[in-house]
Amino acid sequence: MENIHERFAEKILKAGVSPDDSRFRNALYHLLVSQTSCYRYWGQGLWTDYAQEICRRGMDILNNDL
Repeated sequence: MENIHERFAEKILKAGVSPDDSRFRNALYHLLVSQTSCYRYWGQGLWTDYAQEICRRGMDILNNDL
C-alpha cells in the first residue's frame, strides 16, 4: 500500500500529469481504493487478497501506462 502511494506521487504528481488525463483518473482510483481501511485492519483472508490485487493493478498502471 505504501509502494503504490509513493509511486503515484513520483509518476503522477511530480511529472505533472493532468487530472483530465484518463490515466491519471485510473491511477488515482486504484490508489484511493488501495488505501481503504478494511485491508489494513482485517489483515488476512479475502480482504488481504483484494488489497494485493488492487495494489498490483495500480502498480501496473503506474509502471506501464504512464
